[in-house]
Amino acid sequence: MPDQSRIPRTINEFNLYLTNSNTYMLAGTPVNWQRLAWQQAEMTQWTGFATQWTSLYAKYSDKKNSRTTAITEQLHLIIKQCIALDKANHLLDRIAASPNATITDLETFHIKKGVLQDNTRTQRRAEIAESLVVGLQVLGGGDISVKCRTSHDSKRSSLADGADCVQYAYQVGGTAPANVDDAGLRKETSSHAAFTLHLGAGNSGKNLYIFFRWYNTKHPALAAHWNVMQTLLVV
Repeated sequence: MPDQSRIPRTINEFNLYLTNSNTYMLAGTPVNWQRLAWQQAEMTQWTGFATQWTSLYAKYSDKKNSRTTAITEQLHLIIKQCIALDKANHLLDRIAASPNATITDLETFHIKKGVLQDNTRTQRRAEIAESLVVGLQVLGGGDISVKCRTSHDSKRSSLADGADCVQYAYQVGGTAPANVDDAGLRKETSSHAAFTLHLGAGNSGKNLYIFFRWYNTKHPALAAHWNVMQTLLVV
């Protein structure tokens, strides 16, 4: 059964929901609707509802001059159409199940029930704020020593509170990636704060481009921000 607490049924509440969610899904890099695996046709339909709604809601808001029964009925029809689109395509369920979903995604679409709600509360309490300090050392033969620590621990490698691993995104050779979302980057994790990255002797003479962040595999939304990219010559 659809969760009726997600999509508001009243006109004024739905106005905020639709306009905010449409603006949100069209923002971001990559754009949020692509990150959350909506299809182009689905996003086009959602934006179409928002466009129709904006014009009708302006008339509805003017009680004295332009609000009519017909305008009110058209607004309720758009609400029903949005609910039907969600029910048919499971748009909000897909956001809820997405490994890319963030707290902001969930709040924008009012996805807060059951286990998901508990996870969201956990994330609000425990988002990883610690800075990650990394030391890289070339060992030869394509091996790189990686030692990660928190900003307040200067003596030993250790994971930050709330993190169960270090996540790193890297590329060997080629043109330097523009950012951490570059499609050419390979992403992996290490449950140890100190580890050896084995790139292979065949990569000697190439540049390693690599980003790091603290990560929680059970609660991805807890992840810290990525560090700035580091570049190192593999030998």
